Amino acid sequence: MALDQASNRDAHAEQDNVIARLAQRFTVWTERYLPDAFGFVLVGTFVIFAAGVVTGEPMTQVPENVATATTGFGLVDAWGKGFWALVTFTLQMTMIILGGYAVAVSPPVARLIAKLALVPKTPRGAIAFTAAVAMISGYLNWAFSLIFTAILAREIARLVRGVDYRALGAMAFLGLGTVWAQGLSGSAALQMASAASTPDALKKIIASARGGTGVVPLSDTIFLWQGMASTAIIFLVGVGMALLLSPSPSRAKTAEDLGITIKPLLEESADAKVVGTRPGDWLEHSPLFAILLSLLGLWYLVRHFGRATGSALNALDFNTINLILLMLALALHWRPLSLVAAIRQGASAASGVLLQYPFYGGIFGMIAYTGLSKTIAHWLVSASNQTFFPPLIAIYSCVLGIFVPSGGSKWLIEAPYVIDAANQLHVNQGWMVVVYDLGEASANLLQPFWMLPTLAILGLRARDIMGYTFAMFLACFPVVLVLVTVFARTLPFP
Repeated sequence: MALDQASNRDAHAEQDNVIARLAQRFTVWTERYLPDAFGFVLVGTFVIFAAGVVTGEPMTQVPENVATATTGFGLVDAWGKGFWALVTFTLQMTMIILGGYAVAVSPPVARLIAKLALVPKTPRGAIAFTAAVAMISGYLNWAFSLIFTAILAREIARLVRGVDYRALGAMAFLGLGTVWAQGLSGSAALQMASAASTPDALKKIIASARGGTGVVPLSDTIFLWQGMASTAIIFLVGVGMALLLSPSPSRAKTAEDLGITIKPLLEESADAKVVGTRPGDWLEHSPLFAILLSLLGLWYLVRHFGRATGSALNALDFNTINLILLMLALALHWRPLSLVAAIRQGASAASGVLLQYPFYGGIFGMIAYTGLSKTIAHWLVSASNQTFFPPLIAIYSCVLGIFVPSGGSKWLIEAPYVIDAANQLHVNQGWMVVVYDLGEASANLLQPFWMLPTLAILGLRARDIMGYTFAMFLACFPVVLVLVTVFARTLPFP
């Protein structure tokens, strides 16, 4: 009898981990055969070039008014015109990474993390708690979430005995795989709300249906009640799945099992000693100007939001969020030298953006500045209708996101023909941004590009956590498809 009971327990443990084991096999395959993230953009460039050639676009051609024209270019000339079209956006994305990192590693936030790590008492509770914090912080700022939750997961792993370190790592990344794009730092929504960050070609497509300046305010995208309801539902599904994915004690692998040593967080984050003998060194170590500059930034932000038309949230764009992050980081680090050191440490996380975004700009140029965007829009319109267009775009955005792992620049690639097709099908423009957001975020559960900062802090490899993220995808993405279809029927055009 005892032997039968033991066999049943073993069989139950095997059954509980079938999805995780299949996902791990999938992860091993992707790591072996898929190229680096930069390889995706290189291949994508020539895939789009080939698509243009096949659909009859000229290789070389320039319109008469080259400086101001947004259509009529050949593929080669469109690539060159688009290559530097994302300079403003590239800097904004770089600063959001650096600002989020600097806030997350500041001494006061480190002390907050140490207190939060005391909340969960059991391995299952620790994994669900990490998932919830990851999604909440990811909603506030995706770059901050990557660092903040990874540091929290390390501290929880040190304090909670028997917790699976791999599952903790996967849940620390969950904000980027679920709600980040629908949050306050969502690239597509912020870009659509900012005239300076939206290329003229896209603004013309937007304005053709809604008029105005060719921008879509946040009140029509992430702050739609339908968008917020979708975010809340995905959050609940994510926490529920985190509870179910927690492995049994016999299958769990702790940080020690993986050969990873974790030091107490507050020892690692202790304030640096004030050193320096030159009279001028006081400026780097004194909080005086940090306080004054933070107050100056706060004064401006109060005036900025006070001048907003309609809701104050309409004044929230990339530049505003970056200013908030930098002023907050300056205040939290207290001494300028500490902030400089944090920015220097976080700079490597932004290197991929600096290198890859110009090439994404070239891809955008070949789509937006030629007739290719209208051709793709025609395909999407022909293959769908008003009801099924949103889930079709969610699936398409997710698939493309696996190969082009960048929410903002990928939206620039998709936006011209997605919005054009939405106009033709009379689907709400703002809702299509939400649809893109949810599909794009889901793709991050299937590819390791944005996991890299989290993995670096935790000392893990992508294959260690992607089994869990793949299982989370299987639960969340079908819910996304249902939500984008149902809620689309409640919104007016455009």
